[in-house]
Amino acid sequence: MKASDLSFRAAVLMVIAGMIWGLVMGITQDHSTMPAHAHLNLLGWVSLFLFGIYYHLHPALDVGRLAKVQVWIWITATVVLTIGIALIHSGRSAGAPVAIVSSLIVLADMVLFASLVFRFTPAEVTARRSTQPAE
Repeated sequence: MKASDLSFRAAVLMVIAGMIWGLVMGITQDHSTMPAHAHLNLLGWVSLFLFGIYYHLHPALDVGRLAKVQVWIWITATVVLTIGIALIHSGRSAGAPVAIVSSLIVLADMVLFASLVFRFTPAEVTARRSTQPAE
């Protein structure tokens, strides 16, 4: 599976989870976990979808192993961070170390994504594409 496909699919699953969570908060009138809900929507829906667009526009990266690793790290760290933040805002201090560690992993993964963006210029990516006609 290409990194863009993985990003798009995970983004859609996370926005569905975020929307259901938002509905539950509205129905129960308990908005204590709203910060976790917001993190899930921003990191899970928006960021993953943007990664998917970027990778789709850069096919040489899209099929690369490092891009897929970057997306899987982001997915995992986002879920763990969301849980940590939800625990904190539910009054459970055990969520703090979870949120701290996963926040650092999300940051490191964004640095990995940035390195991919800056390492491959559009000209380099285009040059890697085959100019041979398909047989």
